[in-house]
Amino acid sequence: MSDHAGPAPHRPSKGERTRARIIDSASELFARSGFHAVSLRDIAARAGLTHAGLLHHFPGKDALLMEVLRRRDRLDAHAVFPGVVLPGAPEAAPEAAPGQRLRLLVRLIGRNSETPGLVALYAKLSAEATDPEHPAHSYFKERYRILRAELTVLIAAAQAEAGSAGQGDPAAAATQLLALMDGLQTQWLLEPESLSMEELVRDFLRRFGLDPDSGAGAPGVSS
Repeated sequence: MSDHAGPAPHRPSKGERTRARIIDSASELFARSGFHAVSLRDIAARAGLTHAGLLHHFPGKDALLMEVLRRRDRLDAHAVFPGVVLPGAPEAAPEAAPGQRLRLLVRLIGRNSETPGLVALYAKLSAEATDPEHPAHSYFKERYRILRAELTVLIAAAQAEAGSAGQGDPAAAATQLLALMDGLQTQWLLEPESLSMEELVRDFLRRFGLDPDSGAGAPGVSS
């Protein structure tokens, strides 16, 4: 047995723990009431801080909103879109095979079923952010642009890997997939027991000759 212990795990500082508590509180309140209806004083109270205490960590509500959005992208984007930095994400993801990345994408959709607060947050904020004056307007516009482009590349690569190239237009599939995921989130929030987002996305991908359960495609599946 080696006498040399590995590096000690990072222990969040008091400031880091406080920032995380503020972000958690903001996420919960934004998801429940929307960005505009929530004040910094509401968030401070939920986090157990004074208004001045919150401002010590975040200069304003816009900055806090962007950190809420960045955190989810840091958690979700890296495995699916290697080499791509979504708005606010600190670094690109490592490379993985296209079929494996599709499988990870479906797993992320399934995992969202365990975090209704985050699903509600994105559903509410993405609708609010269609207003050009909303602080997250540019964020969501750029995010969708990047996701459409990267999903197009991913679907085309997965079809080539599976031997199902030509089964539908990858660019159209990417746009439709994003619309499907957004629409499913709204329906699921209204009636969680009525549908499985994960299964319906699997069914959609199979129409383009892709089977995320196998990590590759399913040649011969007609669209």
